[in-house]
Amino acid sequence: MIYRHFNAPSRGFTRFSHEIIRHPRLSSDAVRLLTWQLSLPQEAREPLSRTAERARIGACAFGRAKRQLKEEGFVHERRVQVGGGRWITQQLVSSTPMTAGQAAKLLAREPVASPQVTPSPRNPVVGAPTVDEPMTPSTGGHPEKDRGGETSHLPLEVVEESPRLEEARALIGALPLLSSALRHIPRGMRDELARLAARWLESGHTSADVHQHILCGLPGAGTPVHRPGGLVRYLLRDVPPRELPSPHVPRSRLSARLEGTRECAGDHTQPMLFRPVGDETHCAACT
Repeated sequence: MIYRHFNAPSRGFTRFSHEIIRHPRLSSDAVRLLTWQLSLPQEAREPLSRTAERARIGACAFGRAKRQLKEEGFVHERRVQVGGGRWITQQLVSSTPMTAGQAAKLLAREPVASPQVTPSPRNPVVGAPTVDEPMTPSTGGHPEKDRGGETSHLPLEVVEESPRLEEARALIGALPLLSSALRHIPRGMRDELARLAARWLESGHTSADVHQHILCGLPGAGTPVHRPGGLVRYLLRDVPPRELPSPHVPRSRLSARLEGTRECAGDHTQPMLFRPVGDETHCAACT
């Protein structure tokens, strides 16, 4: 038998639908990522990758969580061009699932410079639109829903060549050795994938980190990957912060028999331990 005790907070709370918390296809990381985003102030423009960092969601888990939220319609993305020929990614986070047409309507109302929009959970979009308006193809969509096949959707930007680009090309070239699912990446996509991988390397990730992240994002055994290039592009879109292991400095411990002893500061052939009575630094033989 289980008992529950619950005190409703008087401030600092957000109302969520039970459908989010009990969603049968969302992992705990996906639910945490979504509820954290919806709890932010309405004017907040925090990207999903930053939320994952604050929620201590790792790179592989973040990739899976974001993919689930996009597949269920809670997250939508689109790339738009801003001044100077640059492109940005707009992220839309919703408390209720949306179709691509509904998301496109909301994103069209926002200023182009806004990287993210979080609709209020108090005013969800109700009902399906009568006409599903076309949305700008998203480079971050799941490969199964990629309307453009294996051709590149990323706009060509005039940017300085990364100093890690050659290393990134070698990283991408080694992908077919990691998994048979990655053997048929089109040659025309390799430069684009190398530019994405170079961003990971510039952020402090190693080639092994990138390979591990891609392997974590592959479907289970027996599931075919029809567009491996699109899948890799999706997995490399967001660069999470690298989680560095906390430095561990081993400390030498004396056995219980030698606790309280001190090394003599006198002239000895080998280190000489003695048990001081006070604060003396030399053993009885030296004194």
